[in-house]
Amino acid sequence: MMQISSDSVGNKHSLINVMHRFIAATNNMDETIMVPSLLRDMPLDEQQANNNNEPPCSNKQRDMYEHYLLLKSIKNDMEWGLLKREVSSGASFLEMAVKQEEQQAAKGDIHVDDNADLQHQFHYHLRGLFGVLSKLTMQADHLTNRYKREIGGGNFMR
Repeated sequence: MMQISSDSVGNKHSLINVMHRFIAATNNMDETIMVPSLLRDMPLDEQQANNNNEPPCSNKQRDMYEHYLLLKSIKNDMEWGLLKREVSSGASFLEMAVKQEEQQAAKGDIHVDDNADLQHQFHYHLRGLFGVLSKLTMQADHLTNRYKREIGGGNFMR
C-alpha cells in the first residue's frame, strides 16, 4: 500500500494538499447550502445579479445551481474515480488507455521519442491540474459565501 509522507501533506504546494483544499471547500459548500434548489436562476456573476434589466441567465452562462452541481460532480469524480465503464468490455478508462497503449506498442506505433518526453508531459498536465483545482476551490468558496450573504442573510429575492 502506498504511504503518503508527512512532508508532502504539509507542503501547501503539493497536489494532495490542493486536492484536500478543493474537497474541503466543496464539503463546506455542501454543508452550508441546505436547499440547493434556491440557487436556481441566480446568476453566477454578481454584476448581472444586481442588474434587473437583463434576463436571469443566458444559455451561455450557468446559474449558481448548475455551478453547484458541477462542483459536486467534480468532487465525487475525484473521491470515487471515474466510475463509467465501457459498455461492451466493462473496462475502466484507465484499463482502456493501457490496452490501447499495449496495442500501439505491439504494432510498433509508439516511438522512443514519444516516451522520452513523458516527464515534460506529466509536468504540463500537473501544472494544469493545479490551476484547475485552485480555480474550482475559489469558485466553491465564492458560491458558499454568496449563498451565506444572499440567502442566509435573507436578501434573496426572485
